[in-house]
Amino acid sequence: MVKSGFVDKLIQRVDRVEPGEVQQYLNRLVQEKGFFEKIFEALREGVIVADGEGTILYINRSAGAFFGAQADAATGKSIGDIVRGLDWPALVSTRATVNRDMEVFYPENRILNFYITPLPLVDDEEPADADIAYVMLVRDATENRRHTEEKIESERLNALTMLAAGVAHEIGNPLNSLNIHLQLLERKVKKAVPELYRDTLKEYFEIGTSEVKRLDFIVDQFLRAIRPSEPQFKMTNVNELVEESCRFLEPELKDREIRVTLDLAEGVPLLKIDPDQLKQAFYNLIRNASQAIGADGDILVRSDLDDDFVEIHFVDTGGGIPAEAMGQIFDPYFTTKKTGSGLGLLIVRRIIREHGGEIRFESKEGEGTKVTVFLPRYEKNVRMLKD
Repeated sequence: MVKSGFVDKLIQRVDRVEPGEVQQYLNRLVQEKGFFEKIFEALREGVIVADGEGTILYINRSAGAFFGAQADAATGKSIGDIVRGLDWPALVSTRATVNRDMEVFYPENRILNFYITPLPLVDDEEPADADIAYVMLVRDATENRRHTEEKIESERLNALTMLAAGVAHEIGNPLNSLNIHLQLLERKVKKAVPELYRDTLKEYFEIGTSEVKRLDFIVDQFLRAIRPSEPQFKMTNVNELVEESCRFLEPELKDREIRVTLDLAEGVPLLKIDPDQLKQAFYNLIRNASQAIGADGDILVRSDLDDDFVEIHFVDTGGGIPAEAMGQIFDPYFTTKKTGSGLGLLIVRRIIREHGGEIRFESKEGEGTKVTVFLPRYEKNVRMLKD
């Protein structure tokens, strides 16, 4: 058996133990067992000892907390009952050390890293097919995984920013050229066309010039949003930004018979934000909602507030997001639209996070989508963590 120094000495002299000494040695064994259990209970890592069939022989408090189980009640149960979806026979079939990651959703959504190693219950000289227990050590890798993903996302976004900035710049040059040539053409037409047609042609030129300026403005806002520059914070009324965003997109939405309803809370405080960047984020979210609808639908834009955040909700009556796509909506180049670039939501999330906020999606296929932007009411220089 696996022995401690005290147990080794006890076994060596077991034939000389007096009846009166048995209780003394039993007490000592209990003390040693309690000492090691206290060590295991103090660990932040989870420790599970199970036999080859998966019956739990020991589980510490941390392991129980990871999987939403009481340590005392879990002892003696099958490990598959505690760790749902764990294929224990396959993991221990080779009697080799196994290192894996798993995602659990109860009692909290976590990424856990675990490794399983065999623990012989016999001495080395005993048969190789003797009983073996297995130690499963579990640690919370959620934060490490999140930091890794954020680093990868940041690197991707930097590369995409350079590409997108170049494309936007190339679009901006011909737009400026179009604007100049429209003005020159208008002057020529005034001189060459009879006065009867001038008013009509003037209207056409104004529409063309207006659309070029609108495209130029969109490109300018896009460049502002994707440049890796620090936000230019100023105290701003976020409700006014929402209204401006809706007004800007009003012609496009009316043309597709999409109705926008504003339900803006009174008493929303001024926030320290970059108005241009947030308007770009709102443009993207409203346009995404309109594209999800297609035509003849409704968008509700509602603001609300609590003690910590101002919330802006964008609710559409579109087709919703498929469940299998929800985990990829912020991935670069991932899009469910035929003509989408897959960059819009990535940029939106970066803008919101640079303001200390967060963005949340709720959607059910066939029933529309709700996007909530959380913006902190106060600048957070210090944040107390829960015990």
